[in-house]
Parts: sequence; C-alpha cells; structure tokens
Amino acid sequence: MSEIKKLNIAVEDDRGIILDIFKSSPKDHCALITFTKNSERANHYHKNSTQFTFIIKGELLLRTAKVNNDGELIEEIKENSVGPYTLITHLPYEAHSFLALTDSTILAFACGIRGGQDYEKDVFRIKSMFK
Repeated sequence: MSEIKKLNIAVEDDRGIILDIFKSSPKDHCALITFTKNSERANHYHKNSTQFTFIIKGELLLRTAKVNNDGELIEEIKENSVGPYTLITHLPYEAHSFLALTDSTILAFACGIRGGQDYEKDVFRIKSMFK
C-alpha cells in the first residue's frame, strides 16, 4: 500500500514557508503535473521504479492497488483523499490513479527511468480505477 505522509512546514515567517520534501535522497526525475477539476490521471504502475507524488495544491482522490506482472489487480482498491503538502510513495507493482476534486498541482518524482523519451519505458497502463 502507498505510504501517505502529511509533511510539516520546517520554517514559516512573514516571507512565507520552507517545507522539506526530501532530505538526502536524490531522485532521477521530477515533473510538474496539473489537473483540471474532475480530470483523471495516472492509471498505471511501474515494474522497476518507485514514484513519489507531492501535492502542491488542490484536493485529489487517490486509488491504489497491488498488481501482478500482467497488471491485474491482486488486492482490493484502496481510496484516500489527499491535499496540499502530502507526500505519497508508490512502490513497484502498485497501480495508482488520481481524480481531481479541484484544480490541482503535483510534483511527481521518480527513482528509475521516467523522463523525456524514457517516460513510457517503465509505465504500464491499466484501465481506469474510477469507472
């Protein structure tokens, strides 16, 4: 199951906040992804990569479930509502899907192949977890 962790603000003053997403943990890729309200994203899993999703703004409904090598669900779908400053860890063979309850923005980090021309090399699509 995904680890879902609400992060705490490290420093806050009249200039704003500093919030540490990772400490001493480099990543191979990072992407900024936006959602319009009621849009669905993800519906995939990775066989080799661990993905981290950090919610910047908005509210998302997250559904996850473990899958086998063929992408078939091998456990019941779990559902969580997630909002700003939440960090989610998606391990290999964990299907994940998001439905935007509001306009939202996330950062998606990956340990493993993920960026540019390699974007789809460790992305295995599944049918919608919301239909």
